[in-house]
Amino acid sequence: MIDVQNQPDHRKIHIDRVGVKNLSYPITVLDRKNEIQHTIGSINMYVNLPQRFRGTHMSRFIEILNEHHRKLHITTIGEVLKKMKKKLNAEEAHMEVTFPYFIEKSAPVSGAASLMEYHCTYSGTLTDHEDFVLTVEVPVTTLCPCSRELSDRGAHNQRSIVIIRTRSPRLVWIEEVVEYAETSASSPLYAILKREDEKAVTEHAYDHPMFVEDIVREIAKKLNEDSRVTWYSVESENFESIHNHSAYASLERTK
Repeated sequence: MIDVQNQPDHRKIHIDRVGVKNLSYPITVLDRKNEIQHTIGSINMYVNLPQRFRGTHMSRFIEILNEHHRKLHITTIGEVLKKMKKKLNAEEAHMEVTFPYFIEKSAPVSGAASLMEYHCTYSGTLTDHEDFVLTVEVPVTTLCPCSRELSDRGAHNQRSIVIIRTRSPRLVWIEEVVEYAETSASSPLYAILKREDEKAVTEHAYDHPMFVEDIVREIAKKLNEDSRVTWYSVESENFESIHNHSAYASLERTK
């Protein structure tokens, strides 16, 4: 049969990335407590396309995934990228796997157990070398230091999202990244809180006021001390409770 994708293209325009996007697929993720965790990943897979080819072979992306049936995790992404380059005759291969990750947490006073969800992404690129970035989104609580100083009764607080990205030649657990964020905020979030827990959480936040600037600096300090991490970026966005805008801060460092 005629291979239309391999037919020559006379426009002589190189395409940086071509492939499949938003493919749902069962994956396993390394879990610090339970060894592995089963979840569902939303997967993007791309390769570069030289100017001489009209198109790429989309089915081969799925074939490669199926070869790693339910065994796609941080330690196998490099293998997948190598197979993408080889089977698709590419110079570059890219893969992004976004997934929900769950950590069991106990409420601070009652000990009530619940599962907290965190959105994570594995991003891998293979050219003449391999590059891997772990992204973890962590919801937290922040309490405004300025509001606490100015107000006679309480202080405004809000939910915030912290996004941490890291490069590391060695394993950094998702749980560790979550801890970096939660211990740098006014308070962690919990899926279940009893009344005694709610009292403890709000009082803890009041005792640990944090601007967005404070959060990114505190996380950066922890990442600077982590010898495994060679590069990182940190973002914090506060969804303000008394303003019609968000407060935002970010930084990026190569160690």
